Amino acid sequence: MRSTMPRVAALAAFVVLTAATHATTQPSSTLIRQAMVIDGTGAPARRADLRVRGDRIVAVGTLAPEAGEQVVEAGGLTLAPGFIDTHSHHERGLSTRRDGLAMVSQGITTIVSGQDGSGMDLAELFGRYEKEPASVNIASYAGHGSIRGAVMGADFTRAATPAEVEKMAALLRTEMAAGALGLSTGLEYDPGIYSARSEVLALAKVAAEAGGRYISHIRSEDRTFWEALEEVITIGRTHRMPVQVSHIKLGMLDLWGQAGKAIAMLDAARASGVQITADIYPYTYWQANLGVFFPTRNFTDRAEATFVLEHITRAEDIIFNSTASRPEYAGKTLAQVAALRKTAPVQTMLDLLAEPGGPSLGIVARGMADADVDRLMQWPFANICSDGQSTGLHPRGFGSFPKVLGPFVRERKLFPLEEAVRKMTSLSAANVGLKERGQLTPGYFADLVLFDAATVADRADFGSAQAQAVGVHTVWVNGRIVFRDGRTTGTYPGRPLRRQ
Repeated sequence: MRSTMPRVAALAAFVVLTAATHATTQPSSTLIRQAMVIDGTGAPARRADLRVRGDRIVAVGTLAPEAGEQVVEAGGLTLAPGFIDTHSHHERGLSTRRDGLAMVSQGITTIVSGQDGSGMDLAELFGRYEKEPASVNIASYAGHGSIRGAVMGADFTRAATPAEVEKMAALLRTEMAAGALGLSTGLEYDPGIYSARSEVLALAKVAAEAGGRYISHIRSEDRTFWEALEEVITIGRTHRMPVQVSHIKLGMLDLWGQAGKAIAMLDAARASGVQITADIYPYTYWQANLGVFFPTRNFTDRAEATFVLEHITRAEDIIFNSTASRPEYAGKTLAQVAALRKTAPVQTMLDLLAEPGGPSLGIVARGMADADVDRLMQWPFANICSDGQSTGLHPRGFGSFPKVLGPFVRERKLFPLEEAVRKMTSLSAANVGLKERGQLTPGYFADLVLFDAATVADRADFGSAQAQAVGVHTVWVNGRIVFRDGRTTGTYPGRPLRRQ
């Protein structure tokens, strides 16, 4: 076990900065000295210094302090590129809490919004963040569901007509011109669930023609998983565009143990020329609502409810967490609610769905096996994401990245620390098309995280979903410190990142 003495010394040295630290103006440059540098490419860690000037990294190596520059003595702590959350809902909290504590406390410096088919009016979004920046950078996809809703309104429970698809295409072109990374879909959710494959394919073509990408919460993560995965591959092959599977999972008891088959399918697609990638979060539980279990939205179907509890997940693994219509059930499992109501779990599910607001009852449910999460996370083209939000009731919002660095890497040795950082930085940037971020390379933007590899860990769980992680010491965004010593700094250097 590594001695704690060097770390204690490092922390003591870390807080000793030059007088420029407390100046009211930003120093002309910052030198971070004697860090264990992990550059984001997967290369081995090395002890080195790094200089930031303005918003850019200008040098990495053995460097001497310059007159008037801020000096940070890292004392052997690990310095990495800021983490990029490629599937994030954290933007929901940024409008009220610009400091982004949930993000920066785990080393995230860039979030990618517009996920699961939700997101449009990007010109307004980006304009707002230029006028009132947050602590982190934000990029975004254009959401198919939002665009579909704008065109079809309440009449969305059917296939779109060719004229309606063309109206959607026009809206998507506007979003692409505003800087969207590409098109996102949430084909397991309303209204996207009702779209024909031809509709999605036509809109993906619009994104491809603009130089964009396609990212998808696929049509099924359980019953028809293989067909849904093939749909993404077909889009990538047809339009020769990069495609990404959002928070990839085998979300069904009957699929557990088949991660190898999924990876073989992905690898075969890549071998044939399809640029397919994925992101993944380090939890076996997902978060949605009770109605999502029913793809036909027939909430009176007893056979479907029985199938869910026998083949998708178990009654004891469904936990109610957002329960406006039934606050007394918060924190209880479906099995516990069934016992309270003295009805069988299947009947309890049907009865709850029949109540006002029943299909919208918030839940977390176990869909994945630990071994499958491990295997999929090890796939070389799978980057780390959170799928979290600052105000959420799932611990992934505050804990995803430290959970990988601590329990998955340090304790279980799932892969080397350098590979974990690659999966949080340069691979993330490549998978969503962000430029000049994700590496500690001269000329790249100075998004940085300094953390203690020996102690970094998540603290959030389902009982305390917003517990702050430990071990992250300092975070820079575009060269400015936004988090230090467990606190945000009230600095907001984040920028909207438009497609380049």
